[in-house]
Amino acid sequence: MVSQAVQEFGKIDILVNNAGITKDNLLIKMSPHDWQNVIDINLTGTFNCTKRVVKEMMKNKYGRIVNISSIMGIIGNAGQANYAASKAGIIAFTKSVAKEFGSRNITANVVAPGYIKSPMTDNLAENIKKAFFDKVIIKRFGKAEDISNAILFLASDLASYITGQVLVVDGGLTL
Repeated sequence: MVSQAVQEFGKIDILVNNAGITKDNLLIKMSPHDWQNVIDINLTGTFNCTKRVVKEMMKNKYGRIVNISSIMGIIGNAGQANYAASKAGIIAFTKSVAKEFGSRNITANVVAPGYIKSPMTDNLAENIKKAFFDKVIIKRFGKAEDISNAILFLASDLASYITGQVLVVDGGLTL
């Protein structure tokens, strides 16, 4: 994938790691397979893509890495030990990447969405949706555009002096 992108476009300036799944269950009921599957896709996938792309960015002495985490990686959530752990791992991973590659003009930051209307959240029970909604200060659920705007900012030159940071986009849910 990376070789093909470099071949077609000549270089890679921006990487957004956005893959993520959930396999929710209480810890005592969570299977080792569900634990590992979430860790592999959410956290190891971020590692694999970043490791390969950062080599290309180092050649160009420029890059913007934006990793998508979640507020659950900051606050945790019952029934989501695997998801929360994977998203917290992305935050720590990103801070390490920022420290390793900042001297090469490569920034690494995190966007941590709150409740964003999506196919993943559409499947939640109504009582869970209501509980989230009651905590959102702005009194609306987030949209995909709210997240893409944050990513665009962090990937732009407007954020050239920002690295290793977590931008929480949650409508005030975590306040």
